[in-house]
Amino acid sequence: MNEHAIQSIVDEVLAKLNGATANHSSVPMAVSARHCHLSKSDLESLFGEGYELTKKADLSQPGQFAANETITIVGPRGSIEKVRILGPARHITQVEVSRTDSVKLGLKPPLRESGDIEGSAPITLVGPRGSIYKSEGLIIAQAHIHMNPEDAASFGVENGEYVKIEVDGERPVTLGKVLIRVSTRYKLEMHVDTDEANAGLITGKTMGKLKKYEGIV
Repeated sequence: MNEHAIQSIVDEVLAKLNGATANHSSVPMAVSARHCHLSKSDLESLFGEGYELTKKADLSQPGQFAANETITIVGPRGSIEKVRILGPARHITQVEVSRTDSVKLGLKPPLRESGDIEGSAPITLVGPRGSIYKSEGLIIAQAHIHMNPEDAASFGVENGEYVKIEVDGERPVTLGKVLIRVSTRYKLEMHVDTDEANAGLITGKTMGKLKKYEGIV
């Protein structure tokens, strides 16, 4: 085998290894627009006793779906109509908006992990059969990555850890303090809100590169 042939084989192997490394660090991204999760009792208050959500489309995370139903959310300064409900019903009601949305509403929701609503901003919800005032439940969702235990092992990360995500493209950005969420129920995907997506021209086809923090975060 001559030197040229050997070099070609080496180049091919290195290309495959580099590709594997790139895939190992790449995370598919999704843009999460404003939406709400409703408890069963709040769903019935807004839509009527015994009401069940109807499915519009399945979401990427197993068992979750976008419902046909929408509501209006109201703050002291304004309102936003046609806010999509995500199903199935949860044990607590939570509304997720962007910072831009919160300015329109005239409210100051905190940046929180999904499910952490204690002491969050109040919000009024309006449906076709009634309205309810929630003293807490409005948040700006922390950018996060869903992954199963096998993904976590592959990336070398743990549930609750924070990482950085680098996004290349027309407007390269680095998103810091991205939360890792690990569960056997999850499919690998990062969720950003519309403000974060607009900042980096991120779409549903964008891939981000995961980088671990060198120090403690």
